[in-house]
Amino acid sequence: MDENSEFEEGSSYKSSNNESVELPGAELRIQGDFNRLIQNIRLADETSTVGVLGKEWDLNIEEQEMVFRDDLRAASGIGKRRRKHHGRRPGVVLSQQVKALIGEGNQAYVDGRIQQSIQIMQEVIRIEPRAMSAWSVLANCYHDLGQPQKALQLRIMGAHLHHDAEEWERLAKESREMGFNQQALYCYGKVHSLDPSNLNALWDRAALAKEIGDNRTARNSLLALLKRVPHDLAVLEELRPILIELSDLSVCAELYGAAFTHYSATFPGGHGINPETGEQVPGGGYGLMEILVLADLYNTMGDYDKAIRIIRSGCRWLQGRGSQKLWDSCEDDREYNETDWRPGNGRDRELGPGKYPLDLNARHRLAVARIKMGDIEEGMAHANIVLSKDIIDYAPLFVEIADAYFDREMHAQARPIYEMLGQDAGTSSLHVLLRVATCYHMLGQLQDAAEVYETILSLDSSLNEAKMQLAEIYEVLHEPRKALDLVYQVIDSRKRRPKDPVVSTNITDSPSSSLFEESTNKRKSKITKTGRLTLSQLHELERKKEEDVRRGYRLLCELWPKMLLPPGASGQDLAEREWLLEAEKLVDMFRETRNLFRTSRSNPFRGMLPKRARQSVRTAEENENEMASRLHLDIERVRLSHDRANESGKARVLDNFRNVTFDNWLRLFMQYAFLLTKRGKYELADEVLNHVLISNAFVDRQSQDTIRLALIACAIHAQRYHVVVEHCRKFIVIHQFNNEPLRMLCACLASGYRSTDAFIASTLQKHLFREMRLYDTAVRNKDALKWNAIPRRWGMNKSGEADEGADDEPNPEGVEGDERNPAPQLPTKENPVIFALYGHICLAGKSYQSAIFYLLHAYDYCPNDPMICLGLAISSMGRAMQRQSDNRHHLIAQAMAFLTRYRALRQVDGTESDEVEYNFGRAFQQLGLHSLAVKHYERVLEIAEKKAGIDTDDVGLAREAAYNLSIIFVTTGANALAEDLYRRWLTL
Repeated sequence: MDENSEFEEGSSYKSSNNESVELPGAELRIQGDFNRLIQNIRLADETSTVGVLGKEWDLNIEEQEMVFRDDLRAASGIGKRRRKHHGRRPGVVLSQQVKALIGEGNQAYVDGRIQQSIQIMQEVIRIEPRAMSAWSVLANCYHDLGQPQKALQLRIMGAHLHHDAEEWERLAKESREMGFNQQALYCYGKVHSLDPSNLNALWDRAALAKEIGDNRTARNSLLALLKRVPHDLAVLEELRPILIELSDLSVCAELYGAAFTHYSATFPGGHGINPETGEQVPGGGYGLMEILVLADLYNTMGDYDKAIRIIRSGCRWLQGRGSQKLWDSCEDDREYNETDWRPGNGRDRELGPGKYPLDLNARHRLAVARIKMGDIEEGMAHANIVLSKDIIDYAPLFVEIADAYFDREMHAQARPIYEMLGQDAGTSSLHVLLRVATCYHMLGQLQDAAEVYETILSLDSSLNEAKMQLAEIYEVLHEPRKALDLVYQVIDSRKRRPKDPVVSTNITDSPSSSLFEESTNKRKSKITKTGRLTLSQLHELERKKEEDVRRGYRLLCELWPKMLLPPGASGQDLAEREWLLEAEKLVDMFRETRNLFRTSRSNPFRGMLPKRARQSVRTAEENENEMASRLHLDIERVRLSHDRANESGKARVLDNFRNVTFDNWLRLFMQYAFLLTKRGKYELADEVLNHVLISNAFVDRQSQDTIRLALIACAIHAQRYHVVVEHCRKFIVIHQFNNEPLRMLCACLASGYRSTDAFIASTLQKHLFREMRLYDTAVRNKDALKWNAIPRRWGMNKSGEADEGADDEPNPEGVEGDERNPAPQLPTKENPVIFALYGHICLAGKSYQSAIFYLLHAYDYCPNDPMICLGLAISSMGRAMQRQSDNRHHLIAQAMAFLTRYRALRQVDGTESDEVEYNFGRAFQQLGLHSLAVKHYERVLEIAEKKAGIDTDDVGLAREAAYNLSIIFVTTGANALAEDLYRRWLTL
């Protein structure tokens, strides 16, 4: 059909006698379809309409679907819908000739002269196609001749002229009964255009589209239905599998989320009356199954926070506890904890476990979401509850938990679950066995992995991927003959594999009486392969790129001195912008080079065109042939196998990329990231550095540490302290039993509300608690530790209790151990640093009792540290101010004793320290001893006056002391003294 001939809504149609008739928008579109059909007839080669009416009239179903979607907007309730016209509808004015022919044709039909009536009515249609009675009589003639399909086709043509929704619905049902599904969809679409309130037509259209596999049409129809009956659960249930098959998960999650909001607001008590049955049901119909569906959608899309939130709030609402919003402030899931124990995690420590019941399926969703988002401890707590059930009854839940561990590369935790599943024929599957073998392989248990792969191949010998994995294991185990046999099997199977049949594009369909092409087969077109570059062309292209890099890097070096000029200096801003533009080109070139970002981190960068590779992209057949050749050499030259291994290990490893050393590349990335962060583009800087972090060019430990330090610097400047904590945790994991990462963590979170929130986060507290346990175990019971080769960390040796930090950081070098990165030495004495750090986290979270406990441990190990003494004084005084304190006087005396010890250690050679005086003044002010506090604050100001005579910029703690002192003066009525302090110290 001609798109240019389609009528716009609100336009008018002019008949053959130039009389204009105003029609509604939906009717205009139907008239436009009729016009296009008639135009197609008139453009045919035949001089009469006899042959034309007998051919297939192919309407564009995609165009009709676009029209249907336009009608959905009208169905949403926007605008006023026209009422159905009653009485005689104005039609085209017929000429006297046409009227005479129609009368003659009607008489011929009444007299039983069917063929003569057909000829007369065809002539009428040729002269005036909009003569409704001609189409009707012609349809009756073909029906009497026993041609119902042709009669149906003619009635559809006539239906375009009198716009009756009920008539279109009857035509749709008849088309469906005759098997003309596309034609039926078209008719249902016209029903909706003329009568948007006809929900049955929409439902029938969606059901038919779903039946024939037209998911997009079914989706549009059900969405239109939802606009009429919002949040209807039956419609949502039908729509969900269609949206999932179309991979439209975001729309599905949005619909289910909106329905949850609606039902939770309508039935705040968690129960309501089902409108269909009239019975009280959980959630008014929106029950646990719908909540689980929404959580699964969020987990599939990677929105794990939303999945956790919907499980917690949804189950709470169904239990009638929707008003208990206090649980939303907890980062963990203590609301549904089954145990009493919970480690302190800062400000919400006082809130104990709720012990509310939770459906096992909902707990399973919580476990998967927690594990995938990285909250391992919380996820494992839920997972262990699920795994304690009968594996026969809950096998799918077991599989999904194991898959979550596997996706997080926690193979040690996933392996025992897969093993349990594989032991029973009812729960075992090919997927489970393959995952078991992969876990063994990743954990270094090659012999066990080989046995599992052999079992898999005994069940299904056509799995080429499993054969190649087993061949690689055999090669490592020095069994080249077995490996070669497997490789030959894979090569032979690929040769025997039949080629994909070529679908002919010249398919002649059988004639049909439908207005649409009813065949659902999609014709495939051949895709021509683009020609690959030759080796000489690749070398020439690489040479040009090297020249571009050399020229760009030279320009960056020339611009760098100008960038170091003071801001506002002549040419500084221009040089910085030009440097950023040129650096962006080089950074993008580096990041887009696939050879620098291999899947295996154990393969260093060996150049853009290594000699052993003839093509930049290797196929599976090439890998198999290469492995077969290598295994042949191993078999034929057993004596030289050791030498070959040494020579392959000494392969040329480059230290530059396109004539720029990797050290200079790393310096360029850091400078580029720092400038982006300075200009407010922290997200881009973080993305660049995180991408470079996984490059094969920077796999050594020094480069990894340098990049992480750059990430920390950018995060501090942008005040993204949760990122700072994340990378500091990486340092703590990598450099085990080393105090420098702990000191770096304290330095990076020096002061401020945001840094304090990151400092007392529960994840950091749990992580440090695990590290503290490892420290203590290493000193007291070294036999309880074992060396984990893959994460390169010491961990617990107890059965079933692995080091939780083992999966935080995979081995960057890809090797189990080497001389460059030996295993860290176990500590021989207690470490006060980590105890003091953990105690100060408890102190910042106002868990004073816990802070006193851990700080006293640190004091036992290092009694001469003034910071530990000051922390103990603050903790004791804070505990004394709490209601739970059982002996306030003892705690205050203890605080003053540690404060005095702090002063003795902090003051050097008896000289006064403004820090010590300020802390004493602050302590007395806390106790309400203002006279003593004033003396110490005034000493701080005196020390500051002395310093100001030497260095005017160094006032020490004078401003803090002046502010606290002014508060005392104001509360005691000495306003004049407070004003003096304001003018002297607190005025800019």
